[in-house]
Amino acid sequence: MRTEHPTIPGLGGVSPKAVWDAFHPPRLTQARQLAGMTKKEVAEGIGVSPAAVGQYETGSSKPRPDILPRLADVLGVPMEFFLAGRPIGKLDTSMAYFRSLRSTSGAQRNRALAFAGQVWELAYSLERRVQLPLVDLPGFTGGEVHPGTELSSDPRQAAQELRSHWNLGRGPVRHLVRQLETHGIVVSLPPEADEAAAKIDAFATCGLPRPLMVLTRNRADDVYRHRFSTAHELGHLVLHSSSTGDSQQEREADAFAAEFLTPRASILPFLPQRMDLGQLANLSRTWGVSVKSLIYRCREVGIASDATASRAYQRLNALTGQPGFSPEPVDRFPGEQPIMLRRAFELAEQDQGLTIRELSRELAWRPERVQEILGIRETRPVLRLVD
Repeated sequence: MRTEHPTIPGLGGVSPKAVWDAFHPPRLTQARQLAGMTKKEVAEGIGVSPAAVGQYETGSSKPRPDILPRLADVLGVPMEFFLAGRPIGKLDTSMAYFRSLRSTSGAQRNRALAFAGQVWELAYSLERRVQLPLVDLPGFTGGEVHPGTELSSDPRQAAQELRSHWNLGRGPVRHLVRQLETHGIVVSLPPEADEAAAKIDAFATCGLPRPLMVLTRNRADDVYRHRFSTAHELGHLVLHSSSTGDSQQEREADAFAAEFLTPRASILPFLPQRMDLGQLANLSRTWGVSVKSLIYRCREVGIASDATASRAYQRLNALTGQPGFSPEPVDRFPGEQPIMLRRAFELAEQDQGLTIRELSRELAWRPERVQEILGIRETRPVLRLVD
């Protein structure tokens, strides 16, 4: 998917009057949501009323040129961020599959959606220079898939069909996140420095020109939970045309994830007829799923009763932290970490001389923000001056 977007003359150093002339209200909303601030907090920071900030966001009035530098400073963005003329990733709650609408506040959801929009904007800019993998997600109307490709509405059947469509075979799915990226799905993690965003649960959206998934750092201490969460969000992408946030959609996404990661026909011959946690721990490492999920799978396929599964969960809890039963962090598994955007930047850097500063000027972001979303760490030593 190659697209062009208009260049913005003079981006990086324009005057407040020029920004006032081309002020884009949705950019203010995006910046405020990314900062996790209320209109009242922004108003206090720039010396106006909350009603005035609301008017700026609706476009019924514009902040005076002398206010714009303060506004940019309060929100932590370059003043050029408010300029019109750049593609903007706009999402609302109905376009993203949050694990539970009741478990996240409106502010948290808005911040997450604004972050997802930024990830898409970064992908869009990189795609002007580098051909990203074609979108191959059945049912996604913006993808480059065969028009006749459709998946069943039954979660388990859909999981089997997608495995077949992606030629994953019958065994364990290796490098799940890498598989998603290979098939054109943009995957991202909130920056470590963004503590509030890092606490948001994983979610996905088909509401942008590329399917996009934001994983969560609060599951990064356990690669198996991370993989199941990823497969759960993939289930939303292929099963649900819009998000209702109800328990039925969540159960369907869970059923999809279980079948996608451990297909019944493939895992059944390996499941112990008697609950053997040691054998389940070995299966866990082979199939990339947790022992807890395998216990549930045993109950689900009829090998174990509810009472047997309950006792197994209790025994498993007692083993937590023991060798073979300790969580393993995601950072030990490169195939479960997103790399597509960073690799695209590195290719553009090598082939076309693209720099972080050039990309940040084009996006009207701070360079550090570009590095954060790309997952590029600052390698220079930090000078510390002491008395």
